[in-house]
Amino acid sequence: MTPWLLSALVALLPMSVAARLARAEWTWRHPKAALALWQAIALSAGLGAITAGLVAAVAPLDAVFPHGMHTFVRQLAWGHGLHGLGWLEFAALAWSAGVLVWLVAHTVRAAVVALTERRRQRLLVDVAAEHLPDFDVYVLPSARRLAYCVPGAGGRVVLSQGAIDSLSAAELQAVLKHERAHARGRHDLVLLPFVALAKAFAWLPFARTARQAVAVLLEMIADDHARDPIPLAHALVAMAAPAPAGGLGVADAGVVERVRRLLARGRQAVWWVSVLVYSSALLVLSGPVAVLVAPWLVWDCHPSADLLTCVPDSGT
Repeated sequence: MTPWLLSALVALLPMSVAARLARAEWTWRHPKAALALWQAIALSAGLGAITAGLVAAVAPLDAVFPHGMHTFVRQLAWGHGLHGLGWLEFAALAWSAGVLVWLVAHTVRAAVVALTERRRQRLLVDVAAEHLPDFDVYVLPSARRLAYCVPGAGGRVVLSQGAIDSLSAAELQAVLKHERAHARGRHDLVLLPFVALAKAFAWLPFARTARQAVAVLLEMIADDHARDPIPLAHALVAMAAPAPAGGLGVADAGVVERVRRLLARGRQAVWWVSVLVYSSALLVLSGPVAVLVAPWLVWDCHPSADLLTCVPDSGT
C-alpha cells in the first residue's frame, strides 16, 4: 500500500500547486522557465497516474517496486503469464493501461483536429487574402482588426486591412515580430499536449488551468520578440479579439496581464530565478521517471522452476 500511495502522491502533489503557479506574477518575467515547469508538472502527473497502477499491480510479486516490475515483465517474457496477481492487481493494470490509452487517444484526436483547422485556414487565406511577398504577409479584406499566424509547414502570417489601417508602422512591426515568433517556435506543438489534456480530463480543474496558463505564457514568449514593448502594448489594446480557429493570434490570451507586463518590461529579470525554476522542473519530473527506469537498471532476473528469481545487479 505504501508504494501505491507514494506513486499517487507523485501525481497529485505537482497538481496541487497548479492554481498558485497560474497566479504567480514571477512567471511573467520568466515565461520560458515557467513553461518548462508546467510541462514537467503535466508530464509528472500523467506518468504518476500510470505508475500508481503499476505499483499496485506488481506489489504481490515483491514489496520493492523495481523488483516486482522486473519480475512481472520477465514472467510475461518467459511465458508465466500473470501468475500471482489477483483481481485487484488486474484492476490496477487496467487503470494504468486505460489512462495511457485515454491520453494517447485524446492527443491524436487533438492533433487531427488542429491539422484539419489549419488546412482549412490556409485554404481560406489563400482564397480570400492578398499575398504581399515583400513582407511575406497575407492581407484579408476585412475591417476587423485581426493579426494571427496559421502555424505548421507552409504557415501564413495574416493581417486584416482593418489592422493595417488602424495601427502605426511601429505597432504593425511589433505585431509581425510577435506572429513570426509563434511560427518559428512552433508554439502550436507546445500547446497541443495541454489542449489534449484539457479535453481528456475536462472535469479536472488542473487540466483547464494548465491549458490556459500555457497559452498565456506562449503569448508572452512571443511578445518578447518585439523590439519595443510599448507599440506592441498599444496594438494589444487595439486588437483585443481572438484569432480564428486553428490560428495563434496576437491578442488571444491574457491581454490584460500581457499589457501590464509589456509596460513594466524595464524591470530586470533575476537570472537565478530561472535556474531555480528549471531545477524545480527537473526535480518534479525525476520522481516518476526514476520509478519507471529503476526496474531496468538495478535488477538481474533469471527463470526458476515456477517463477522468476530477481536479485540486485552486482555489476558483473
